Amino acid sequence: MKRRVVVVLLFAFMASMTMRGQLNGYKYIIVPKKFETFKSENQYMTSTMVKFLFTQKGFTPVYDDELPADLANNRCLGLLASLSDDSSMFSTKVTVILKDCQSIEVFRTREGKSKIKEYTAAYKDALEDAFGSFDGMDYAYVPKEKETNQPTEQPITVSYKDDVKKLEEKKEVPVVKQVATTETQSYESVEPKTSTYTKAEPQQKTETAAKVSGLLYAQPIENGYQLVDSTPKVVMKLMSTSVENVFLTDYQGNSGVVLQKDGKWFVEYSEGGEKKLKELNIKF
Repeated sequence: MKRRVVVVLLFAFMASMTMRGQLNGYKYIIVPKKFETFKSENQYMTSTMVKFLFTQKGFTPVYDDELPADLANNRCLGLLASLSDDSSMFSTKVTVILKDCQSIEVFRTREGKSKIKEYTAAYKDALEDAFGSFDGMDYAYVPKEKETNQPTEQPITVSYKDDVKKLEEKKEVPVVKQVATTETQSYESVEPKTSTYTKAEPQQKTETAAKVSGLLYAQPIENGYQLVDSTPKVVMKLMSTSVENVFLTDYQGNSGVVLQKDGKWFVEYSEGGEKKLKELNIKF
């Protein structure tokens, strides 16, 4: 009996290491904003939840309409996530499936289950259960051999100013060293400096955020809160996550996250491919 248990555990460990090796060769997880099994975009906040959970597990998830340049040029850098929904009237059952650029299945989670009646909360609960398949995987992206042996992208031709061209014609040392590729943009002056040159202190970058005017009151609801103004009107709903002071929300038709930072509340969302941050005045 003990021998059988050891064999089963060894097999599970080897299977886990094999799956880890399979996923480590992919840099991104592509999350559709509308899964095929649903009628509308981000229905029951499934896309937001899947992207959030992949981030928690150490992956780099991106929405299917916001692909970074390297993934847009090489679709095989990422795996496409999809949902298999076998829900019934009495329970919610979902499985997360990952396929490569040739639509070949690479990984499938266990079936996550929930008996919560409210749909949004039920899918959140079932997805969290399904994502337990990634526990202990310790994912870390490792470029495939073909990728590491590929030549780097050809630099984009950038013309210098007229005075720099004249220096080049005279075979003098150029005063500008510039690199411009699709992944690297740098500009460095190598012109000799006099000893009296003093370097200015760099200005500290500060993250600024537009502030949403008006006080919002947090009212407890099932699995989170709803924020209402003084009218009172429901401005947005906050769905609790496993992370303290981090909530999922739908802000002005965009999937987002409400979180607390330095004692203040912010809503972070993506609009037109651009990430935006707004401060919220919330009273709990």
